[in-house]
Amino acid sequence: MTAFDPVAATATYMAQLSPAGHAKATAYTQGGHWVLLWAWLVSVVIAALILRTGVLARVGEGVERKRARPLLTSFVVVLVFQVIDILLSLPWSIYADWWREKSYGLNNQTLSAWLGETAMAASISAIMFSLFLVALYALIRRAPRTWWAWAGGLAVVFVVFGLLIAPIFIEPLFNKYTPAPPGEVRDQVVALAKATGTPSDKIYIFNGSKQSNRYTANVSGLGSSARVAMSDVMFKKGADLAEVRGVVGHEMGHYVHKHVLWGAAAISVLAVLAFWLTSVLFAPVAMLLRADVRAISDPAGIPIIMIILATLGLLATPLTNTLTRLQEADADSFSLEHAHEPDGLSKALVKTIEYRASSPSAVEEFIFYDHPSVEHRVRKAMDWKVAHEGKEASPP
Repeated sequence: MTAFDPVAATATYMAQLSPAGHAKATAYTQGGHWVLLWAWLVSVVIAALILRTGVLARVGEGVERKRARPLLTSFVVVLVFQVIDILLSLPWSIYADWWREKSYGLNNQTLSAWLGETAMAASISAIMFSLFLVALYALIRRAPRTWWAWAGGLAVVFVVFGLLIAPIFIEPLFNKYTPAPPGEVRDQVVALAKATGTPSDKIYIFNGSKQSNRYTANVSGLGSSARVAMSDVMFKKGADLAEVRGVVGHEMGHYVHKHVLWGAAAISVLAVLAFWLTSVLFAPVAMLLRADVRAISDPAGIPIIMIILATLGLLATPLTNTLTRLQEADADSFSLEHAHEPDGLSKALVKTIEYRASSPSAVEEFIFYDHPSVEHRVRKAMDWKVAHEGKEASPP
C-alpha cells in the first residue's frame, strides 16, 4: 500500500470545492474585511451625529427636571441612544447582514422575516446593554478615578449571566430546539458526551436552516443549562456519523476545556484596558467633536464612549481573533483525540469554506480570522491521522 501523504490528502479535500466555489468564498471573506472597516465608520458617524444633535442631553434634563435620578437618567438616556442608533444604522444593517448574505446564498430569510428577528434581537440587546451601562455609570460616579479597574469584573458578570440564560430564554425565541430522535446519531453523540465529561442529557437539533445555510453545531450554556445543539443544516448537507462525531467533538472541546470561562477572563482584562483608555481619551475626543458634555459621568456622553470603544475594538481585532483562534485550534485537537475522526472533521470543515475562505495569507489569517484556516485545520487532521493510524493510513 502507498504511504499516506498528508499534504496530498489535504489538497484532495481542498479540491472537493470547485475553483469557482473557492473564488466565491474568497470574494465573500475578503469583502467581509472591508465590511468590518465600514461598520466601524458607520457606527462612529452615527454616534457623532447623535452627539451633535444634543438630544441625549435634553432627554437627561427632562428626566431630572424635578429631582436628580441618576439611575433612571442613565437607563433612559442610554436606551434612547441605542434606539436612535439602531434606526439610523438600519440601512447599513440591511445591506451588510441581509442583502450581502443573501447574494452569497448564505441567508434563507425574506427581508420581513429578517427584520422581525433583528428587531427582537436588538430589543433584547438594548435592554441588556442599558442595564450594563447603568451599572457602569454608577461605578463612574462612585469611583471617578478607579471605575475602569472595576469595570472588567462588571463585564464578566454580564457575560456569564448572558451565557447562563441564553439557552433557556433567548435562543428558543429565534429557533426551535427539539430533542435528537432516538437512533445512531443520538447514540453516538451521547456516548461521546459521556466519554468526554460533557452533559449527555440534553442533545438537540435546531432549525438553523431557517436563517442560513451555515454548517454548524454548538455546546452552549453553563452548568445545568449546558446542552449540545446541532443545526439541521448539517444533515441537509449530508453529514454522516464521522462528521457528526468530528464536529460535536470539537464543540465538546470548548465545553470541557472551559473556553467560555477563559474567554470571560480575557474579556475582563481587555475590558479593564479598554475602559482605562476610554477614561484617558474621553476629554480629548469630546474636545475634538466639540461636544458640550460635562464629564464622562454624564450619560449624554455615551456616544463618545461608544466611538472610543468601537475604535479600540477595531484596532484590537488581531488580538481578539488570535485568542479565539487558539481556542478553536485546541477544540480541534480535543476532537481528534477523543472522537478519532480526522476524515469526519475534515469533511465537515470543507463544507464551511463557502463563508470562510480556505487558504488566506499568513497576515490575513492573523488579522481577520477567528478560526484557523480550513486548509491548516484539515492538514492538522491529516497529520494526526498519520501519527495515530500509521503511515499507510487510507486516503480520504
